[in-house]
Amino acid sequence: MTTTAPLPAAGERSPTAVPAKRGAGRTARRRQLGACGILMTPFFALLVTVFLIPVATAVWLSFFGADEPGLGFGPERTVFVGLRSYAAVLTDPTFLSGLGIVVLYCVIYIPVMVLCALALALLLDSGVVRLRSWAQLGLFLPHAVPGIIAAIIWLYLYTPGLSPVIDLLGNAGITVDFLGIHTVVPSMVNIALWSNVGYNMVVFYAALQAVPHEVVEAAVVDGAGPVRTALQVKTPLIRASIVMVAMFTLIFALQLFTEPMLLSQNTPMISSRFSPSMYIYDAAFNRNNYGLAAAASVVLLVCTIALSYGVTRWTSRLDARSARAARREVAA
Repeated sequence: MTTTAPLPAAGERSPTAVPAKRGAGRTARRRQLGACGILMTPFFALLVTVFLIPVATAVWLSFFGADEPGLGFGPERTVFVGLRSYAAVLTDPTFLSGLGIVVLYCVIYIPVMVLCALALALLLDSGVVRLRSWAQLGLFLPHAVPGIIAAIIWLYLYTPGLSPVIDLLGNAGITVDFLGIHTVVPSMVNIALWSNVGYNMVVFYAALQAVPHEVVEAAVVDGAGPVRTALQVKTPLIRASIVMVAMFTLIFALQLFTEPMLLSQNTPMISSRFSPSMYIYDAAFNRNNYGLAAAASVVLLVCTIALSYGVTRWTSRLDARSARAARREVAA
C-alpha cells in the first residue's frame, strides 16, 4: 500500500521547497566566499611578505642593542635593551632636525606638486593644448627616468663650474648657489617636481575624462567661462583623485633619501643624517647600530601612519560637510 503526500494548495509553498532553497543559497554563498578567498590570497601573501614581516622584524630588532662587557674590552654581544633605542632616537637632535627638514620639504613640495599637476591636467582637458598626446608623453617622460639618474642630472646642473645654467646666470650678473643653506631644500623640491608632475598629471587627466559631459555643458549654458568651469565644476568632481595624489605624495616625501644622498656629495649643507631615512641608513651601515636604525624606522612608520590617518579623517569631514550643505540647499 502506498501513500501520497498531499499537494500544496495554490499560493502555498511546498514544505521541502524552503530547505532546498536555503541549501542552494548556502552553497552559492560558500562558492562566493571560496572565490573571494582564492582571489585575495595573493594580496594577503604579498601583504604579509613585504609589509607585516619586515615591520615585525624591525619592531623586534628595536628592542635589542649591542653591549660590550668588561668596560668595552669584552666581545660584543646582543642584549635586550627595551625602549632604550627609542629614547635615544627621540632625544637625538639630529633625528629631530631631520624630521623638521622633512616637514619643511612636505610643506613646499605637496601643494606645489598638486597644483602644478592639476593645472596641467585641466589645460590638457580644456583642449587649449594642441598635440595633446605628445604633450602627455613629454610631461610623463621624466617620470620614466629612474630617481637616481634624475638626481645625477640635476647634481650636474647645480654644481658650480660644471653647470651651464649657473654659467649663463653668472654672465647675466646673477649669482645663484643652488646648494646653499637657503636653497638646498627648494632644489630638492625642484628635482622631485621634475620627476613626478607628469605622473600625477596623468592621474588627474584620467579622472577628468570621467566627468560627465552633461555637467560641463550645463555649466557652459549657465554662463560659466573656461576658468570657472575648471575650478568650480571639474575640480570638485575629482576631489577623490586629488586626495589620493596628496596622500601618496606625502608618504613618498616622508621617505626623502635619494636626492639628498646624492646632493650631499657636492655640498656641506647636507649631512649624513639630513633626513630620517638618511639617519636610518647612517645608523645601520655606518655605525652598525641596527637596534637604533630599527627604532628610527618604527618611529618614521608611526609618523607616516598618523599623518595618513589625519589626512583621511580631514577629507572625510570635508566630504560630509559638503554633503550636508548640498542637502540643505536641496531642501531650501
